[in-house]
Amino acid sequence: MLNDEQITKAAAAIHAAEKQRSQARAVTLEHPDMSLDDAYRVQAQWMALKQAEGREIRGYKIGLTSRAMQMTMHIDEPDYGTLLDDMFFTNGAVIDAANFTDPRIEVELAFVLKDRLAGEDVTLDDVMQATDYVIPALELIAARTYRVDPDTGYVRRIQDTISDNAASGGVILGEQRIEPDSVDLRWCGAVLYRNGVVEETGLAAGVLDHPANGIVWIARRFAPHGIALEPGQVLLSGSFTRPVLVRPGDVFRADYGNQGSINCSFR
Repeated sequence: MLNDEQITKAAAAIHAAEKQRSQARAVTLEHPDMSLDDAYRVQAQWMALKQAEGREIRGYKIGLTSRAMQMTMHIDEPDYGTLLDDMFFTNGAVIDAANFTDPRIEVELAFVLKDRLAGEDVTLDDVMQATDYVIPALELIAARTYRVDPDTGYVRRIQDTISDNAASGGVILGEQRIEPDSVDLRWCGAVLYRNGVVEETGLAAGVLDHPANGIVWIARRFAPHGIALEPGQVLLSGSFTRPVLVRPGDVFRADYGNQGSINCSFR
């Protein structure tokens, strides 16, 4: 277990890297025995630094929900990160790519709550009943720590990703709200275009067989810590496509069919 000083130092390094638009070395490079709990402590400390600067929690993200990604990262469960108020962009946003290190886009569904969710026995039905609406969303992911260290070739581990707020950098929300019981959310799909070329396609069933299961997981994960999911919070349920690299000048369009579309561009 990392001590408090080591946790504080790691969080400060990631915080500084984001502010300087640079990348820090992976935490596990210095602390190879770092645990997942250590990583979440680093994440929490980093979020506390941001809150001290005036940021507010607006929701959470669930990541690594596909079995293939879990096997790649050598884990058997998803991970989570925190969504702050300054991370949100509207449909059609023009975004400065230089504000993010190693940015990529993923296709998701977001759940917006109307009721509180808490406890280790939360079910999929509970999530559906507590959801005000579901909305198409793109997650802008960013790596504040090197995926591959330029000096050593060291590949960062899941503990580094979790410390880095599960690689979350921003969220672009669509406009068309979906009533949670109006469609079978498992069959909600999207086609992601970059500069008019199809880069990814996917179905929301790729997220734990139902995107609401991502919300179930995080509610249960938070329960032992006395943390609830609150009304009004935005919850990214997990990507059902691979991440697509973002470059200055790129224009993205995610077509969700009857559920609308999301457009954004990078300068």
